Amino acid sequence: MKIGAVAAKTDPGRKRRGNEDAFVCRPPLFAIADGMGGAQAGEVASALAVEPLNETRVDGGGERRLAELIQEANRRVHDRASTDAATSGMGTTITVALVEPDGHIAFGHVGDSRAYRLRGDVLEQVTNDHSLVAELVRRGELSPAEAEVHPQRSVITRALGTDPDIDVDTFTVDAQAGDIYLICSDGLSDMVDHGTLESILRDNRSNLDDAAKALVQAANRAGGEDNITAVLFEIAEGEGSQEPDERTAEQITMEAQSVHVDDEDTLHPEDNVQLPPREDTMVVPASEIAAAMPPPEGEEYEAGAAHKALALLVILALLALIVVLIWWGLAR
Repeated sequence: MKIGAVAAKTDPGRKRRGNEDAFVCRPPLFAIADGMGGAQAGEVASALAVEPLNETRVDGGGERRLAELIQEANRRVHDRASTDAATSGMGTTITVALVEPDGHIAFGHVGDSRAYRLRGDVLEQVTNDHSLVAELVRRGELSPAEAEVHPQRSVITRALGTDPDIDVDTFTVDAQAGDIYLICSDGLSDMVDHGTLESILRDNRSNLDDAAKALVQAANRAGGEDNITAVLFEIAEGEGSQEPDERTAEQITMEAQSVHVDDEDTLHPEDNVQLPPREDTMVVPASEIAAAMPPPEGEEYEAGAAHKALALLVILALLALIVVLIWWGLAR
């Protein structure tokens, strides 16, 4: 097996002037980092997170190597957030794929950016979101459809930079010739449903550049609420170099970040459009998820009864106070 075509596309979306996503497209290494934080802190966090991935050539090493790189990324983001008041509280997601020479693909993952695999005509999400709604879905308390519109869908339970050490999900999958892999920020996956993602990749599997552009356009046409980034790579038959074609990683990056005048779905500074208030992603540690979960039915009933009893006591106390005041006034 070898890497075939690759493509990447990033876009600020229709509601954001800046782009806090960062990505890596340096075969055999691919990654997405989606930053969060006030002002430009999210952009700083995602840029710091991808630095270790860009600084060294990674040829193998599997899950262990990815875990080391992500821990180093976490250290850099956390150190900056701890020493620079302007970036205090910043963080970022990260999802990384490493194509191994033996035909396996190792993944490292923190947060709610996603990796998908199109095998044949079926698209499958291969990462698990570290988010409140994903945990509710896994517990059977929300359906996937309900999770897509849940008001707390931006609450994530794990991110780089929030703690000195981070729990990294790592796993390995078998690759097959013809597989298409997509790594994306939630600006794509939150705006475009699974079926549409599958259809776009299936219809454009022969041209991943067209696929990446179509994915970004679909997210913008659905509202473009957040920054949108898609990184795509194909697994092909044969042996040989992991370099997919004559383009360098730098050329791919420039193409992905270029702004095209015909991308009418993208908001540009000259549009002079009033932007809505920014809604940043929140990080709630996994240890606090239980407190955010709705109580079981019996506990909810007991809590409701206690609130009603407390309200009744307050009313009785107010009535007693009124009676005392009236009596005092008459006595004078």
